[in-house]
Amino acid sequence: MTSASRLLRSAAGRVPDADARLLLAHTLGVPASRLLTLTAIDPDAAARFDELLTRRESGVPAQYLSGTAPFRHVEVAVGPGVFIPRPETEAMTGWALERLAEAGESPLVVELCAGSGAISLAIADEFPAARQYAVELSEDAVRYAAANLAGTGVDLVQADMADALLELDGTVDLVIANPPYVPLEAYDGIPAEVREHEPALALFSGPDGLDAIRVLARVAARLLKPGGRVCAEHAELQHASAPAVFVAHGGFDQVRDHRDLNDRPRFVTARRVGTVAG
Repeated sequence: MTSASRLLRSAAGRVPDADARLLLAHTLGVPASRLLTLTAIDPDAAARFDELLTRRESGVPAQYLSGTAPFRHVEVAVGPGVFIPRPETEAMTGWALERLAEAGESPLVVELCAGSGAISLAIADEFPAARQYAVELSEDAVRYAAANLAGTGVDLVQADMADALLELDGTVDLVIANPPYVPLEAYDGIPAEVREHEPALALFSGPDGLDAIRVLARVAARLLKPGGRVCAEHAELQHASAPAVFVAHGGFDQVRDHRDLNDRPRFVTARRVGTVAG
């Protein structure tokens, strides 16, 4: 028998500490907060943990090995074929929740490029009065989103965002998205474990990384009612170019860029004005 703390110490240097905690908690079927209280781990469990560490060392994301990823106050199912939600996106979701609190009763929310549905699930958890739609193109990702959003009341739609939810045009209070935004020319600079395991559809978006954001701006313009808000994640180096997309559209004001929890430029927000065609 050995303890959880000893197993975590043995993992140091092999994988990041956060990954080791996630994998050990998964192996033992307990919350990570309980690990340090476990002093008698049987050899079979220790061996399973070691196998997971070996697979993580080979580049498989820890979240794919555990089958889950934390996001704000919820946990989402993830696996091959779906983008892994990151903590950086939590700040944008928090901004959206603040705007919903100002929007009156039962605001209407649309998440585009929903992936695993993590953002929609977090909003359902923290602002259950919202009426929500989530749009995702990938069949693989939709399977995870359907499982994650089951029982939440979120209406999940498999579609290309470009022509999704036409029936909602001009009625939506908030559009939120974490679209693909990596420039194709940056392919070699992406960590191999991301490039080789996570879906390219959720990562890359044309030569400058802004193709999806351009579509998103047009879609948000037709979905939002006057005064409605949009927020979209972007790469750190797109702190000027991503907001410029919304300015150039002409249908938005109050275009602002915001920083994430690491104080890095991470998402753009804007307000729908007038009746400019999308």
